[in-house]
Amino acid sequence: MEIVRNKNGGAPVPAAAKPKKTGRIIKKDLKKNWFVYLLAVPVVAWFLIFCYGPMWGVLIAFKDFKPLLGFNASEWVGLKHFADFFGGPYFWRVVKNTLMLNVWGIVFGFTAPIILALLLNEIRAEKFKKTVQTITYMPHFISLVVVCGIIHIFAADEGIVTQILQLITGKEYSSLLGYSSFFRPIYTFSGIWQSIGWDSIIYLAAMSSIDTSLYEAAEIDGVGRIKKMWHITLPQISPVIIILFIFAIGGLMSSGYEKIILLYNPLIYDTADVIASYVYRRGLREASLSYSTAVGLVSSIVNFGLLWMTNTLAKRRSETSLW
Repeated sequence: MEIVRNKNGGAPVPAAAKPKKTGRIIKKDLKKNWFVYLLAVPVVAWFLIFCYGPMWGVLIAFKDFKPLLGFNASEWVGLKHFADFFGGPYFWRVVKNTLMLNVWGIVFGFTAPIILALLLNEIRAEKFKKTVQTITYMPHFISLVVVCGIIHIFAADEGIVTQILQLITGKEYSSLLGYSSFFRPIYTFSGIWQSIGWDSIIYLAAMSSIDTSLYEAAEIDGVGRIKKMWHITLPQISPVIIILFIFAIGGLMSSGYEKIILLYNPLIYDTADVIASYVYRRGLREASLSYSTAVGLVSSIVNFGLLWMTNTLAKRRSETSLW
């Protein structure tokens, strides 16, 4: 039997005693917190059934899948669909549009909630602060279909946004959603309007845990509000910002297809067509299930690589990371 030396100088302890002690701790914890573990069962089951269970279906990307033949009888074609995508005429277009749309989202959409949270944190009038928070939260609860309907109305020929743009530029415009150059600003800033209040909640929660003595010491030294935000608030919430930034970079090659499909049209495919909408068209409308699965798999692999790389860099630079 393996012997484990006692660090306190006592008698040697058999190595088998350690696992038994660990087993008793686990059993005791399960008995004490059984209800918490019971609540976790549906969540774990949901992920196993709907997230991990269907992952075997990624093999469709390597087959010429025919629904009538079934999965097993469909011909194995290897990397054919991947080669078709990389060598196809739409590869660079959908990749560039996906990257540009997400870069716009990171530059403007990621920073906007941080700025709003910083401003709200400086407000001392509680009623005004709560009013602003309520107004900025409300768009988050509006259905995406309704939001896109509002965008179509505002960006129409006689829409308010179109009219304001005509007054500013002195040019005549028809529907703004018919111009490729306007799609990214419309998509990005409508997203900011819808989510800025909701996304700021996590930053406000992080700010509420900052030690107030830091601000008091800064006030004694005569530090102004801007410098307090820059030298106290931002460094204190930087771990939260870094974690959310890692998630944002991890989704750089993916965009939600719902909003894009509700807004775009063939006139603006050159800037609006992204990987997600391309997969939707090829997979559901053209029934190229194997090809669309291959495109989606490429996007997922690249996203994982970006997530891992960003997490590694963040860990080296700031010691804050996902793992």
